[in-house]
Amino acid sequence: MTVNSSSDDMSQQSPAAGEASVTLTLPDGSQRHFEQPVSVAQVAEAIGPGLARQTLAGKLDGQLVDACELIVADASLQLITPRDAEGLEIIRHSCAHLLGHAVKQLYPQARMVIGPVIEEGFYYDIAHERPFTPDDLAAIEARMVELAARDYAVIKRMTPRAEVIELFRQRGEDYKLRLIDDMPEQAAMGLYFHEEYVDMCRGPHVPNTRFLRAFKLTRLAGAYWRGDANNEQLQRIYGTAWADRKQLKAYLQRIEEAEQRDHRRLGRQLDLFHFQDDAPGAVFWHPRGWTLFQQLIAYMRRRQQDAGYVEVNSPDVMDRSLWEISGHWHNYRDHMFTTDTEDGRALALKPMNCPGSVLLYRHGLKSYRDLPIRMGEFGKVHRYEPSGALHGLLRVRHFTQDDAHIYCTPAQMDGECRAIIDLVLDIYRQFGFTDVRIKLSTRPDNRMGDDASWDLVENALIHALQGMELEYQVNPGEGAFYGPKLEFVLRDAIGRDWQCGTLQVDMNLPERFGIEYVAEDGQRKRPVMLHRALFGSLERFTGILIEHHAGKLPAWLSPLQVMVLSITEGQAEYVTEVARWLADAGVRAEADVRNEKIGYKVREQTLARTPYLLVAGGREYAAGSIAIRSRDGEDLGVMPLQQALDYLLEHTATPDQAARLSTQQARYRRLTQVVEVEHE
Repeated sequence: MTVNSSSDDMSQQSPAAGEASVTLTLPDGSQRHFEQPVSVAQVAEAIGPGLARQTLAGKLDGQLVDACELIVADASLQLITPRDAEGLEIIRHSCAHLLGHAVKQLYPQARMVIGPVIEEGFYYDIAHERPFTPDDLAAIEARMVELAARDYAVIKRMTPRAEVIELFRQRGEDYKLRLIDDMPEQAAMGLYFHEEYVDMCRGPHVPNTRFLRAFKLTRLAGAYWRGDANNEQLQRIYGTAWADRKQLKAYLQRIEEAEQRDHRRLGRQLDLFHFQDDAPGAVFWHPRGWTLFQQLIAYMRRRQQDAGYVEVNSPDVMDRSLWEISGHWHNYRDHMFTTDTEDGRALALKPMNCPGSVLLYRHGLKSYRDLPIRMGEFGKVHRYEPSGALHGLLRVRHFTQDDAHIYCTPAQMDGECRAIIDLVLDIYRQFGFTDVRIKLSTRPDNRMGDDASWDLVENALIHALQGMELEYQVNPGEGAFYGPKLEFVLRDAIGRDWQCGTLQVDMNLPERFGIEYVAEDGQRKRPVMLHRALFGSLERFTGILIEHHAGKLPAWLSPLQVMVLSITEGQAEYVTEVARWLADAGVRAEADVRNEKIGYKVREQTLARTPYLLVAGGREYAAGSIAIRSRDGEDLGVMPLQQALDYLLEHTATPDQAARLSTQQARYRRLTQVVEVEHE
């Protein structure tokens, strides 16, 4: 076998005398000159021993390579350390191999399948005669710790195909042989040796296990070979790995906090909703949960009305032919619920609202004077998600979208895009999300329309973002099949990212459905169609909100805003009437007149995250007043009832009410100015 040794075995790396010199350009523009070919690790050593110890790989002319890679020609070179994002991925991938090393030592009959990197960690699929247990997981992790502590060298060898096949045949690794069969064009393959354990991989990997100190195995799960439920079942071990123990500790604390914020647990605790097998992937909303859901709709309805939208509604079930025209049948049919009728028609529950909106637009001739038309719809959609992918409110099969479709002229497109971006960012701020990232997803390989149309709509989004001086990230090839899109990613209170809103610019569906408007010159032209959702799925957004706020929803959004508590039975009638009076004034209030100690009632409502607790004893009853405290324990004092109502109305008002009042006042001023001018 030809050896490309690790950087810990440099004696095997010595180049022959007289070979060509090499000049390397580093990221800061400086250059390093070597009289003969040199490895990435040797370059790091030439710069300094500290950097050499931290270097785990290199990026050679933009391509990641192992530290042992021999550089034989002039090139640009970046040395990769654990501080780099690529370095962290390499650590995680190498931890998957370390996991394989530990498993094979403890369970020699286990057969290794694949061990890729995933977000914030890694996993390895394994074939084993019995299910692994939590005790097995602990034993595997302990062995990994022992192995990493040896600081052994990870050796890479580029090996001829026939030798690789023979090696894995001798070791009984039949899944590795199947993977080799999938790569008929590969004449040689990279093998990575962790002492007696060997794995096959493109790499790169760490040169030494000293980089693999900060990891944790997290859970066990089932998996299928090639992800197909018809194939044999495997076992999947998940883990996480970080550059150092400080980062690992912070991650584990974040995971623990996430478990405390889990919307499914809080949903049960706060009596908001539940799920059951009679309706997989659908939500059973309890009264308070449904109140929360309706508050979201009411808020968005007001914001859309203020922004010039009209609200529409389209059927839930439509003919297959409609989905064929839209392209969804070809691109999305595996995720659609369909049925055949007695008359031979194929019907589908809508997975999207777009075609129904197009038919609404097409009903009646439109003029350029009518545009832009902004149609909003709180549409119920149904998508078949695999049962294993369902996850509380965050991944369901039946959900509501705050969809809107804007039909405009090409000249109006930039202004409409900017207005939508402004609207979505303002709405997120009002829900407590101030860290929002924007991603631009461009044309995918599988798409409708010609390149000229895609150029136009992609440039429209870019122009809008640049004109608003907003930063954005480009995701090449991730757009929808009918148009590019902006994705709005929210960062929550514990640093997790959630992709929610989208804005898509589309000239393909108007073409496919043949929709038109009469232009100023009398010609029939195609409108541009903007697809826009701000919450996305209302169910999912509800789950995100619950976790972001740890169940302590803003007072304006909380399903129950005020609980009025009696201290003794003598205040029961008074407390009941106060709650009714508050409810009549628009505050969501209830009364608790049970014969329980006031401390018990207060604690119960504090755990229920009720924003305001109003308490009445004998003195408050006699004076016609009420004591107010917040769910955080702040004593707001005793107030006369009218003062208490004024306080609660101010502190439970929706965040858009002040803006609406300001707008109304501005319109009134303009109106009076018009009247004054006309009377002069």
